[in-house]
Amino acid sequence: MLRPVLSRPRLLVLPALLAAAFAVLAWVVLSRHGAPYPVDTRPHRWSVAHRPHSAAVAARAVTAAGTGPYPYLAAAVGGWLAGGRTAQRGAATALLAVVALLAGQSLRTLLAVLLGRARPPAADWAAHAAGHSFPSGHTASSAMAAGLLSWGLLRVLPAVAGRAAAAVCLLAAAAIGCSRVYLGVHWPTDVLGGWLFAGCWLAAVLPPLAAYADGGGTSGGADGGPDQRPDGGPDQRPDGGPDQRADGGTGQTDTP
Repeated sequence: MLRPVLSRPRLLVLPALLAAAFAVLAWVVLSRHGAPYPVDTRPHRWSVAHRPHSAAVAARAVTAAGTGPYPYLAAAVGGWLAGGRTAQRGAATALLAVVALLAGQSLRTLLAVLLGRARPPAADWAAHAAGHSFPSGHTASSAMAAGLLSWGLLRVLPAVAGRAAAAVCLLAAAAIGCSRVYLGVHWPTDVLGGWLFAGCWLAAVLPPLAAYADGGGTSGGADGGPDQRPDGGPDQRPDGGPDQRADGGTGQTDTP
């Protein structure tokens, strides 16, 4: 298996950029003490005005996939697929993926409490909601879970199939985030904040997870052992004998 060799500073570039984007968005959101901008209120008003009962029921079904056991199941499957060269490695990687998701959830909850943005008016809600609004919890958890599942699928499926499966995972996470706005329980900037947070977290945790799934980055053959021929034997001549000269000698210097 080919493993890209990246320096530690390069590994930190993407998380740092996403963290900076999240910080800027949080500053913009809180600069008016959490009051919504037109980019928030216009989609919110449209959602409330175009929300028949059947559409609300469908949106609640979509949004339910962003909480409960579903994100953790997706993370576990992604980790198991990524580390599945052996049963032990697959199980351990699945556990680490779930721990990574739990840690991300905990940090997101702490940020939401510290930032303390209020949700849209409760009269506009079409689903139950609790806690603070920014960043959106359903959005962040579904995006982190989708990223972990996509990671596993990309590692075990052929290129085209893997990209298609990953795209389905990401579209599902996007639908969950959009459903939070449609149901009236989050502002659009809450959802954007959830996506930025999830992207930052995934960019930070996937490289060490991948290193563990690959067996700690050991060098050599695909299984970390010494380089060998495809059939597992040592390098030899086709007939299995020692190297010889064309005249049948052993390739050593003749002695008097």
